[in-house]
Amino acid sequence: MCIAVKREGFYYRKGSFVPAQAEPAGIEAGRRNTMTYSILAAHNHSGDMSRLQIKFDAMASHDITYVGIIQTARASGLTRFPLPYVLTNCHNSLCAVGGTINEDDHLFGLSAAKKYGGEFVPAHQAVIHSYMRERYAAPGTMILGSDSHTRYGAYGCMAIGEGGPELARQLLEKTYDIAYPPVIAVHLTGAPRPGVGPQDVAIALVGATFKSGAVKNAVLEFFGPGVANLSMDYRSGIDVMTTETACLSSVWCTDELTRAHLTTLGRGDSYQTQAPGEGAYYDGLVEIDLSSLEPMIALPFHPSNAYTIREFKANMSDLLHQVDLDAAEQLGVKNAPSLLGKIQGGVFRADQGVIAGCSGGTYQNLKRTAEILKGCSTGSGGFWLSCYPGSMPINLELTKKGYIADLMAAGCSIRSCFCGPCFGAGDVPANGAFSIRHSTRNFPNREGSKPGDGQISYVALMDARSIAATALNGGVLTGADELPEAPADHPDENWAYDDSAYKARVYYGVGRPESETELVFGPNIADWPQQIPLPENLLLTCCAAIYDPVTTTDELIPSGETSSYRSNPIKLSQFALSRKCPKYVSNAQKVQQAEQKRRAGQDPNFPADTGIGSFIMALKPGDGSAREQAASCQRVLGGCANLAAEYATKRYRSNVVNWGMLPFIAEDVKDWGIREGDSLYIPGIKALLEGDGEEIDAYLIQHPQGQEQTQIPVKLKLPGLTREERDIILAGCLINYYAK
Repeated sequence: MCIAVKREGFYYRKGSFVPAQAEPAGIEAGRRNTMTYSILAAHNHSGDMSRLQIKFDAMASHDITYVGIIQTARASGLTRFPLPYVLTNCHNSLCAVGGTINEDDHLFGLSAAKKYGGEFVPAHQAVIHSYMRERYAAPGTMILGSDSHTRYGAYGCMAIGEGGPELARQLLEKTYDIAYPPVIAVHLTGAPRPGVGPQDVAIALVGATFKSGAVKNAVLEFFGPGVANLSMDYRSGIDVMTTETACLSSVWCTDELTRAHLTTLGRGDSYQTQAPGEGAYYDGLVEIDLSSLEPMIALPFHPSNAYTIREFKANMSDLLHQVDLDAAEQLGVKNAPSLLGKIQGGVFRADQGVIAGCSGGTYQNLKRTAEILKGCSTGSGGFWLSCYPGSMPINLELTKKGYIADLMAAGCSIRSCFCGPCFGAGDVPANGAFSIRHSTRNFPNREGSKPGDGQISYVALMDARSIAATALNGGVLTGADELPEAPADHPDENWAYDDSAYKARVYYGVGRPESETELVFGPNIADWPQQIPLPENLLLTCCAAIYDPVTTTDELIPSGETSSYRSNPIKLSQFALSRKCPKYVSNAQKVQQAEQKRRAGQDPNFPADTGIGSFIMALKPGDGSAREQAASCQRVLGGCANLAAEYATKRYRSNVVNWGMLPFIAEDVKDWGIREGDSLYIPGIKALLEGDGEEIDAYLIQHPQGQEQTQIPVKLKLPGLTREERDIILAGCLINYYAK
């Protein structure tokens, strides 16, 4: 097998892995020999490595998240940025929805960087993660970002993507609190064959780990002899996609290639050697033979829906029929044109190609694309290709070397340094179209289609090399290894770094706050609505019941043009679950109105000590983006809880808690038959949180059609709530907690 996943413990000794069952006494000592332990220990402020309290070296946010983060911190007493905080503008740079509101937010960001002492990267200068790799990532450091793809492990940096409230905590000089995570070894051997790129490795890794949860909430440590065969761009291309495995973070060993690249970036003094120590203990092992991997495709609607392109071609009809079924079930679009119609003459024809963002827009990826297409044409048919360099220094070097000219001459559209295609704010495909993309995600309607309006389009993830090969053939799906001379990648492909574009435009204010600066508020920037403390008891109504195996944050709050309203909590909340459960907002508003009447004393028959609210039931919510709006929009609409069999990610559960909602667990909730309109009565919930209980007796109240109301006793669990998390929920939200 090219990838083997082993879920038992191992020691790493003399270049080999030894099962740990026979030596359980050595596990704790072995943990100390991992790269992860060293980095976490250097940043932990709790004095207890089992319960970490982390302070980060730097933070980063983009223009979908930084306004809300700064507003939250301001409401809690922010006076200055206590650590380097980078504000990039790479998500809503092109989105025109709402008129001036995107640029209004950019002006707010610049004024905040000046007032509090931050770094402001104007629109079209850099993708957030490209910028942080170039300017901040270094061995042994830790970076926190309000974007789920905050991954700089290839530089030896442990980076974590979280919801906005966790960044607000750092701005208030609080800590990131988490139990010590599992650590999984990812051991690389061999070297990639010509035509196999980093996205191929990444898709194979996600496909091998996501569905089983083998690395969920763990730190992945990459090392082994195969690392030396990968350039820094190649390593970063794999690393950034580890988010899609559902791991917490990642970190790689460092070597002379790392040193050389940091030196090129002007930061050679930040290099340090980093590798596992002898006898390091790992909670699991993923072995990857790079030489056996092939070009891959991740079919809609998840990066883990992974196949080799060879397998896809051999089974096109069956696999595309399954995508048709998934589209009807997940998107609710009936009688959509079948993808089987894209099989013409025995080949599959794609409609669009995109190479973009933190995973696709690297120098090496776009150089390979240019080499494949040089002197050729993408054709004048329906297929078209757009390329987005990840940063201005990358764009500048590609331009100097003539690769941008080669791409343009071949018919490619060259775009700015922008994340839009990753989340539906740029290059939205036509209705029924199939887009192949070297980007991070292919979740349902993340590409920008609106199934509620009868629209549907599809995204499959592929590597830039195979996208270029497909473009060379006018849209006929082609793996790069099928080319007569498949392009080879080399580990020493460093590139000359010229940051003159940054020096001309970026505001560098870290450590130099100008407190007299006035924040610039556009008309759409609004404060968070007030939330009340947790009442003694709760009566909650289910306003959305979702039985999909996984619910993404994009389904909880759609990305794309809706994100333009990110700085206005009430306006943004009107889009909550709009593509998944169109009745959710109206359902929640009715419940919210009942609570408003209760608070106003207009319902004298209702107990004064019982709050009225709403909840969402989903089997596994929160896969995908770190955007806090997935939870805050529920809270703005009167949401008090989520009820799940499990949470897809730690970051979504954190968002639920930080917005004052209860993260209930019931492993058998799928069997309860909950529907919209059902209720949960939860007596004594405040007392439970004031203590240390983790389970509470409640009553599920159902209204079967044509039958009398039923009241069923149920047990709800709140496992692992810390004392601080309990106090945040009791206060009503993180802002209230800090205000106290």
